[in-house]
Amino acid sequence: MLAVVDYGLGNLRSICAALERMEIAYQCTSDKRAIADADGLILPGVGAFPDGMENLRRLGLVDLLDGLVLHEKRPVLGICLGFQLMAREGREFGRVEGLGWVDATILHMGQGNQGIRVPHVGWNECTRVKDNPLFSGIPDEALFYFTHSYHMVCGDEGDIAAVSDHGGRFVAAIQKGNVFGTQFHPEKSQQQGLSLLRNFARKVVGAC
Repeated sequence: MLAVVDYGLGNLRSICAALERMEIAYQCTSDKRAIADADGLILPGVGAFPDGMENLRRLGLVDLLDGLVLHEKRPVLGICLGFQLMAREGREFGRVEGLGWVDATILHMGQGNQGIRVPHVGWNECTRVKDNPLFSGIPDEALFYFTHSYHMVCGDEGDIAAVSDHGGRFVAAIQKGNVFGTQFHPEKSQQQGLSLLRNFARKVVGAC
């Protein structure tokens, strides 16, 4: 069983529809007991970094998620904003502390490159930089769907699993032990995205 963490900003309908299509057992919830009982976690998200952290704190989920992810090593997949919230801090509307599961900072896509179009919206190739179970059976340079104005800058290059390009190289996916994340939306990325979600459920979590 997967828990799709509902903290009020996730693209829940799309991610839930994708899991249902693949007959993957899940529960979309903000209930602490249900989240704690799940074999794996999905942290989705659409919106602003400060709002995401505020909602997680308001719901009392930060300490719970820290315990599950950092101490119990529960597999977690962050998607888009959920991916960004796993960083040490974000710089959207000022400096905001993140969950800190990854040594990384979230910066505006146009910082240092004012000539690119922001937000970055559309299909981009993703190039793998290390073996990763999320991409098992998925061709390198496969296309995934992005929509974002901020991107992750990793303090440890070893955490980067895949990169893409929009006016320069940026992090498209990460893995740090049991912590996985994608800047793109697998649930909107057609067959390759569904394959990635299936890989998380089956190869990482073993939930189906």
